[in-house]
Amino acid sequence: MTLHSLPRWRSITGLTGYASALPTPFRMGHVDIDAFAALCTWQIGVGISALVVCGTTGEASALSAAEQRELIGQAVAVARGRVPVIAGAGSNVTGHAIDLARGAEAAGADALLVVVPYYNRPSQEGLYRHFRAVHDAVGIPVLLYDVPSRTGCALADDTVVRLAELPRIVGLKDATGELARPARLRARLGTGFRLLSGDDASALGFFARGGDGCISVVSNVAPRLCTDLYAAWATGAFAEAEALSLTIAGLSHALFLESNPVPVKHALSLMGMMAPAVRLPLCEAGEATRRAVSSCLRDLGIGGPGMRGATVRQLAPVR
Repeated sequence: MTLHSLPRWRSITGLTGYASALPTPFRMGHVDIDAFAALCTWQIGVGISALVVCGTTGEASALSAAEQRELIGQAVAVARGRVPVIAGAGSNVTGHAIDLARGAEAAGADALLVVVPYYNRPSQEGLYRHFRAVHDAVGIPVLLYDVPSRTGCALADDTVVRLAELPRIVGLKDATGELARPARLRARLGTGFRLLSGDDASALGFFARGGDGCISVVSNVAPRLCTDLYAAWATGAFAEAEALSLTIAGLSHALFLESNPVPVKHALSLMGMMAPAVRLPLCEAGEATRRAVSSCLRDLGIGGPGMRGATVRQLAPVR
């Protein structure tokens, strides 16, 4: 490990709070890199802990390898070391996941987010070998990503513990929604292993049971409310944290009425941040979802275009 890489390691192994799982803006069928850069800039300005690029919310499965490298490189250029950039490198084919991981490392990513292989439904031994192969192919930290609702295959606690023995596997994004799990894993893994919620609706409960933070969809739309929620929890202001959790509960529900990232892209389009376009087989939000999202934005005082009507609480940068 070089001296240059040391700060990158520290930024991941100490990661707490809200990291935003960024959507990929499209315009006329192509990646809108300017809109993406603006989103990254805004997210960093309001205090988000990390940028997560080319994950589920980023429609990674619909992106070419060249598009993924471009997006990662742009996030790295905007971040300028102020926050870590975590790049998705997931595939149901191990060789492809390795190629993506190496490309992300070459593009400057600080860490990788590697999802459980989908569709194939491998055994726990197959999962271990998959993650170990990716780990062994790169020199940057790896976060495991367990989201059985999408992959059709769950990562067992025993497999997480076994993988945590590898030097660069440093954490887990847990999107199972199982609130007993963080306490269970914390008892077996100690305080150094990062436990990050991947389920906005239960994030506060996850923190209360030993979680370190959340890789969030909601924080794309309401980053300051999310960072305030975590800060309240971390400083012992539990009633304030609960109140903030209730404040964003409706938005969290609305953003998952259809497959992610369809609703969050619609929300960001109302805020003037990007077009609502997604790539097939996804399609733009239906009428009921559009109404629900619009209603939540009004209730939270988030306006557009370009968020000019949003509240100071939402948009003022961290000083």
